[in-house]
Amino acid sequence: MEMGTGRGDICTLPEGCVSHVISLTSPVDSCRSAAVCTTFRSAAVSDTVWERFLPPDYRSILSRAVHPLEYSSRKELFVRLCEPILIDDGNMSFSLEKSNGAKCYMLSARQLCIVWGDTPEYWRWHPLPDSRFSEVAELVDVCWLEIRGKIESSILTPKTTYAAYFIFKVAQNSRGLGFVNQETTVKLGAQVCTHTVNVQPIVAERQRKRHRRHFLNLIWDAMLEGHADADENKRAARAPQARADGWMEMEMGEFYNDEGEDGEVEMSLMELKGGHWKSGLIIQGIEMRPKK
Repeated sequence: MEMGTGRGDICTLPEGCVSHVISLTSPVDSCRSAAVCTTFRSAAVSDTVWERFLPPDYRSILSRAVHPLEYSSRKELFVRLCEPILIDDGNMSFSLEKSNGAKCYMLSARQLCIVWGDTPEYWRWHPLPDSRFSEVAELVDVCWLEIRGKIESSILTPKTTYAAYFIFKVAQNSRGLGFVNQETTVKLGAQVCTHTVNVQPIVAERQRKRHRRHFLNLIWDAMLEGHADADENKRAARAPQARADGWMEMEMGEFYNDEGEDGEVEMSLMELKGGHWKSGLIIQGIEMRPKK
């Protein structure tokens, strides 16, 4: 079919028809279609198209925003929501995945259940300039690390595979975090995903090399891990990844959100076996976003 040569020209279709077709694609395809012709360009920026890309409950989400969001079109609103906004008195953030409009949430540290989190001798709460929330939780000293979070699957985008990410930093004067691996679990209904992780693998490697020099320390390391080959267990642990915002993230596990009818997504990060003291873990929260 040739453009602009007669009755077969797709650009002669009514704009409303073109808008409907574009709204069945994706935000990325909509932007690309604007290059086809004037009719497509007009349709690709219409509220009809971008209303379809926004979640059905976006008005309810906007009503929970800490700061009102100003926008002149549905497309502008979509673009604004591709950057996190604070909702629910600043205890949670919301954003959209720009490629498909899927919902993303982050639970702040205050929204998590941190064992002994309200005991100043064990955890300290304070602001950090590069955190999206008003305060973070910093580990002062514990021998039992247990962090849990949950979110309703009904507020997530249906028919979407999600992953949960632990968002954190490690203070320069940290102690004991890399010595023993942690365990993460993500559970939704019958779906259970577990990982062995290590929030400070560089320190773990340094300690492992140092312990090789001392026979007694090697035995102690093996006892902590629960088997003789502690090195193999260290290599099996997942390592964190650096984020563009200066934080680190650790994938905790994934699940498929079918119709959002399976209740709560339960997430946890724990280190219970070592029994040694640790400090310097700085928690921003747990993020839920579509798995790429």
